[in-house]
Amino acid sequence: MTEQTTPETGSSTAAPATESHDPAVPAAYAAFMREGWGDRELDLPVQPVAERAAQRRARLAEAFPGDRLVLPAGGFKVRAYDTDYRFRPDTAHTYFSGNQTSDAVLVVDDGESVLYARPRSSRDTDEFFRDRQYGELWVGRRPSLKEISDSLGIEVRHIEDLPSFDDDRKTRHLDTDDELARVASELRLVKDAWEVEQLREACDVTTLGFEDSVREWDRVLEHGERWIEGTFFRRARAMGNDIGYDSIVGGGSHATTLHWIDNTGPITPGTLVLLDMGVENRSLYTADVTRTLPVDGTFSPLQRELYDIVHAAQQAGIDAVRPGVPFRAAHNAAMEVLAHALADLGLLPVSAEEALDPDSRVYARWTLHGTSHMLGMDVHDCGMAAPAAYAEGTLAEGMVLTVEPGLYFQEDDLLVPEELRGIGIRIEDDLLVTATGSENLSAALPRTSADVEAWMAQHRR
Repeated sequence: MTEQTTPETGSSTAAPATESHDPAVPAAYAAFMREGWGDRELDLPVQPVAERAAQRRARLAEAFPGDRLVLPAGGFKVRAYDTDYRFRPDTAHTYFSGNQTSDAVLVVDDGESVLYARPRSSRDTDEFFRDRQYGELWVGRRPSLKEISDSLGIEVRHIEDLPSFDDDRKTRHLDTDDELARVASELRLVKDAWEVEQLREACDVTTLGFEDSVREWDRVLEHGERWIEGTFFRRARAMGNDIGYDSIVGGGSHATTLHWIDNTGPITPGTLVLLDMGVENRSLYTADVTRTLPVDGTFSPLQRELYDIVHAAQQAGIDAVRPGVPFRAAHNAAMEVLAHALADLGLLPVSAEEALDPDSRVYARWTLHGTSHMLGMDVHDCGMAAPAAYAEGTLAEGMVLTVEPGLYFQEDDLLVPEELRGIGIRIEDDLLVTATGSENLSAALPRTSADVEAWMAQHRR
C-alpha cells in the first residue's frame, strides 16, 4: 500500500495497528467513516514548565557544544497481547521538553531545539477509527503539532520527518550515550523553586492517601494488603498522575521484604504493617514516604521499643542533612544509632564500634539498605549521575533526598530472639536541603510512636 500524508497533520495512511479478531472493514464502511466529521481543537494550556524547559535545554547544549543531542520519550509497552501499559514518558525527555505524549523525540542541535512528535491522525485515514494504539476512536484525541507547539513553546515537527542523522556531525542518543545520560541526571540534582512546589504537592497528596487508608481500616482488616494498595491508588489517580512506584504494603513478616509489591497478604491484629507509598503528581514529580503502623492502633511494648529505635535513627539522619555535608552523612548518622541499638539488644557479634568499621558492617544484616536517595521526577532520581556528583558528593541547597532507615528481622533468622522474628520497621521522609539545614516536605504525617497512635485514632472510623 502506498503511503500518503495529509496536509493538515502529515499523518500516514499506512495500515493501522489492528488485531486478528477485529471485524473486517469493507470499502464502503471505510469510506463512510471518512465523511461528516466536524473540526475541533484541543484547548491545551501553556505549560508552566515551558520556559524552564527551554533554560534546561540551553544548559544541556552548553555541556556538549557542537553535538546533536537526541532524547526520546519512548513508546507503549505491551502488558498482555493487544493491551498496553499506561504510557509514562522518559524522565529526561519530559524534563527538557515538557512533553508527555508518546513516540516523541527531542533533538537539541547546536543549541536549536525541535520536538518531533506523533500528532492525531487525519479523519481521512483508517488510523482514525481502526488503530488500537493511536486511533482517536480507540484511545482518545491526540494533540496536533500546532497544539503541542503552542503548549510547550517549542518548534514541533512530525515524527515521520525525524532525520536519520547519518551525516558527519556527532550525534549523542540518550539511550546509548552514557555521557549524555550522566549530564542529564546531574542537571536534575538541584531543584528550582517550581520543582520544590511540585514535590511539596506530591507529598501533600500522599499524606491524604495515607489518611484514606487508615479511614478504611475495617475494610483493611477484611481484605488485607490489597485494600490499602487500592485505596492509595485511588487518591493518586484522583489528585495526581499515578503512583510514583509500585506501592509496598507489608503486613507482618512481609515488612521484612524491602520491595514487597505483591500486596496479597492479610493485615493481622497484633502485628505491624509497613506502608511505602508515593503519589506522582501531574508534572511527574513523586513523593516517597514510609510509615510503619500498629494494626491494633497501639504498639505493643516490644514494637514500641523497636519503632522508637528506628525513629531515633531517622531523626539523627534528618539532623545531619544540610548544605556542604557528604551525601552519606544522613546514612552514617542513622547507622550509628542503629548499630549501638543492636549492640544494646545483644545481637551484634562484636562491639558497635567494630561493627561500624567499613571492613565489617555486620550490623547491616538487620538494616540492609542505604538511608537516602535523591528524589524528583523519578523516585530514585538522577540515577545516572557520576558518583562524584551524587553518592560520593556533597549536599547542596535545593537537593531533595529521602531519609529512611529501617530494622528488619527475618522470620527465619535464628540469630535473633524468637519474639523479634518477622518484624520490619521503616520510617521515610522527603527532605529538601535548605540554606541552613533541611525542610521535611512530608512532615504532615506523624513520625513518633505516640503521634502515630494518636493519628490512627483520629482517622479510623
